[in-house]
Amino acid sequence: MINLQACPLWLYRLLPFLRWWPNVTQATLKADAIAALTGALIVLPQAVAFATIAGLPPEYGLYAAMVPAIVAALWGSSWHLVSGPTTAISIVVFASISPLAEPGSPHFIGLVLTLTFLTGLIQLAMGLARLGMLVNFISHTVIIGFTAGAAILIASSQIKNFFGLDIPRSAHFHEVLIHFGTHLVDIQPWVLTVSVVTLVSGILAKRFLPKLPYMIVAMVVGSVAAALINQSQGADQTGIKTVGALVASFPPLSLPDFSLVAIKQTLFPATIIAVLALTEAVAIARSVAIKSDQRIDSNQEFIGQGLSNIAGSFFSSYASSGSFNRSGVNYASGAKTPLAAALSAVFLLAIVLLVAPLAAYLPVPSMAAILFIVAWSLIDFHHIGEIVKRHPRERVVLALTFIGTLVDLEKGIFLGILVSLMFYLQRTSQPSIRELAPSPTDRDNPRRKFVPALAADAPTCPQLTMLRVEGSIFFGAVEHVQQHFRNVDETDPQKKHLLIASRAIGFVDLAGAELLAKEAARRRKLGGGLYLVGVQPDLCDMLKRSGQADAIGEEHIFRHKGDAIRAIYPHLDSEICRTCTARIFHECNVALPDGTPR
Repeated sequence: MINLQACPLWLYRLLPFLRWWPNVTQATLKADAIAALTGALIVLPQAVAFATIAGLPPEYGLYAAMVPAIVAALWGSSWHLVSGPTTAISIVVFASISPLAEPGSPHFIGLVLTLTFLTGLIQLAMGLARLGMLVNFISHTVIIGFTAGAAILIASSQIKNFFGLDIPRSAHFHEVLIHFGTHLVDIQPWVLTVSVVTLVSGILAKRFLPKLPYMIVAMVVGSVAAALINQSQGADQTGIKTVGALVASFPPLSLPDFSLVAIKQTLFPATIIAVLALTEAVAIARSVAIKSDQRIDSNQEFIGQGLSNIAGSFFSSYASSGSFNRSGVNYASGAKTPLAAALSAVFLLAIVLLVAPLAAYLPVPSMAAILFIVAWSLIDFHHIGEIVKRHPRERVVLALTFIGTLVDLEKGIFLGILVSLMFYLQRTSQPSIRELAPSPTDRDNPRRKFVPALAADAPTCPQLTMLRVEGSIFFGAVEHVQQHFRNVDETDPQKKHLLIASRAIGFVDLAGAELLAKEAARRRKLGGGLYLVGVQPDLCDMLKRSGQADAIGEEHIFRHKGDAIRAIYPHLDSEICRTCTARIFHECNVALPDGTPR
C-alpha cells in the first residue's frame, strides 16, 4: 500500500488525484454518489442535444460525457468541475468541420476526432509549458459577469422545454425572448404544469428537506406528475415529451484521422477551440471555487483538460470542456471530491447500459425546471450588488461581460477580459504621485516622519520637492511620471532638487530606469539633483543592470530619509534659505547650508 504522506512532489504532479484521495470517506462517498447520480440524469438529454448541434450522431454526446469527464476529474485541480459536451464547443465544432465534410458522415466524424485530439494536444502543451498564469488576467468581476450571463443562457435555453414552445435550437438569447413574447398563447398548459410542479417541489425540498437531494426529489415528483397527467388526459393530448429510449453501448474505440490533410484542415480550429475550452473550463472552475473556497491550479487544469480530450478522441468523443450545467448541478448537489465527476460518468454509462428504456419516463419539462433552479443558484447576487454600489469601473466590466455573454457566449468572456485589462493598464500607467513634507507636529523626530503635504496642510521647502511614487515605473507609465517630475520645476523654477520616496515603487523596467537617469542629468543641468530614498532591492538591481546607477550617482541613493536630508541640505542655496520662514527640516533651524549658524 502506498504511503500518500510520503509521496514525492513529482508523483503528485504525475498523479494529482493522490492529493485528494485520502479525503475520500464513507460520508463523502455518499455525497459524491448522490451528486453523481443527479449529474448523470441531467446530462442525458443535454448530451444528445449537444451532439445534434455538433452535427454528430446522438450517442457521441453521451460518449463525450463519459471518458473525458473521468480523465478531467482525476487529472484536473477543481473539486467540482465536470467536463463534457457544451453548447459553445458544439457550435464551434459544427462551424469548423461542416464546410469540410457532410455532417454525420464517416469523414465528418473522422475530422471531428482529429480536431478533438489536436485540441487536447494543444491544451496539454500549454499546461506543461506552465501557461496557466494567463488565466490570472481573468478578474473576479469577469467571472461573476460571465457566470451570471451563462446562467441566464442556461435558463433561456430551457424556456422552450419549460413552457412547451417550439423555439429554434440555434436561436440567440434575444430571439428566444422575442419568440416567447409573441407565442404566449401557444404555451402548453400540461407541460407548464409539470414544469411548475417540479420547480416548486425542488424549491421546497431544498428549503425544508436539506438532508435529501432536492434535485432528485424534484425529478421524482415531476415524473410522477407527468405520468398521472398522461394517464388521465392521454399522452397525445398533453404534449409532455420525455427523454426517450437511448442506445445502450460502451464508448467504442476510435482512431482520429492523422493524415497530413486532416491535420492541416483542423489545426487552426483546434487552436481556437483549445483556447476557448480552457478559458471556459477555468472560468467555470474559478466561479465554483469562489463558492466552495477552493484553490484552482490553472496549469493542472490545462493538463487535465488536455488529457481528457486526447483520451476522448480514442473513445468516440468530440471536444469537451467544463460544463456550466453539470458543474453547477455537481456543486449544488453537495459533491465533496472530484470523485463525484468521475462517478457521474460511470452512472451515465450504467444508465445507458442497464436502464436506458426507463429514460422514456423522464419528462423533459422536469429537467428544464431543475436547470432553472441551477441557473438561479449560479448568479452571485451579493457580489453583483457590491460591485454595482461601490465600484464604478468594475461595474462597467461586469455589465459588458454579462451583456457580451448573452450576445455570444464564447466572445463575452474575452470582451470582459479585454475591458478589465484596459482598466488595469490605465491604472498602472498612472501611478499615484504625492508630494510629501515633514510632519509639522513631529519635525524633530530623527526618523523624519513624512506626511502628504496637501492633506496635512504642511509647509514645503522652496528648493526641494519630495514626491512619493506609488506604483510601477514601466514603459506605459514613463510619460505620466515624467510629466509630474517636470511640473515640479516648471511650476516653480527654484525647486531644482527632487527627492523620490521609492519604497512604494513596485518595479522599474529599462524604460523607467532610463527615465530616472535622464531626470538626474536634467536636474544637474538646472543646478540641482535627483535623489532616491528607500530604494528596494529589485529597483537597485535594475538600476545596476541597466547601467543607470552610475548616471544617477550612488551617492544620491539613500536607505533612510534622515540620511538623505542630511546629505541634500548642504547643496541647497543658502541665500534662499536665509529668507525662508518655513524651516521644515531640523537642519534649517541649526545653520544655513553653507554652515552659517542661525
